[in-house]
Amino acid sequence: MRKVLALVAHDSKKDDMVQLVKAHREELAEVDLVATRSTGQLVQERGGLPVTLLQSGPLGGDQQIGALVANGEANAVVFLRDPLTAHPHEPDVSALLRVCDVHNVPLATNLATAEAVLHLIAEHPEALVGHHLTAQFLEEIAAKHE
Repeated sequence: MRKVLALVAHDSKKDDMVQLVKAHREELAEVDLVATRSTGQLVQERGGLPVTLLQSGPLGGDQQIGALVANGEANAVVFLRDPLTAHPHEPDVSALLRVCDVHNVPLATNLATAEAVLHLIAEHPEALVGHHLTAQFLEEIAAKHE
């Protein structure tokens, strides 16, 4: 079963998202992408990958992605946030971050962690069973380092 990756980027981080997608185009072609509207449109236009478009973040898109996470339909989220700018829909952003934590869904909020999440999806897809990292996978990793 194909993995589902949700993409969100604040306005000042949209170019970073496009560059990330371009750099990982081959790996991302193997997953189903969903995104908030303007982020997804840029990924489609400039990254050349198909994306299921949701509402814009402030108009409910962040909540739609949260629902995908809560329902076990999103395996990971890349949310490139601008931590230096206030956002009127900050409660929606906080709710999305919280639902990822509650359901143990990998969440990247900057380029460094996005690289890590994409590596996990590409190199260890078995770690994502249903919608969370499995304890068995973590035990196997720990055993390798003993």
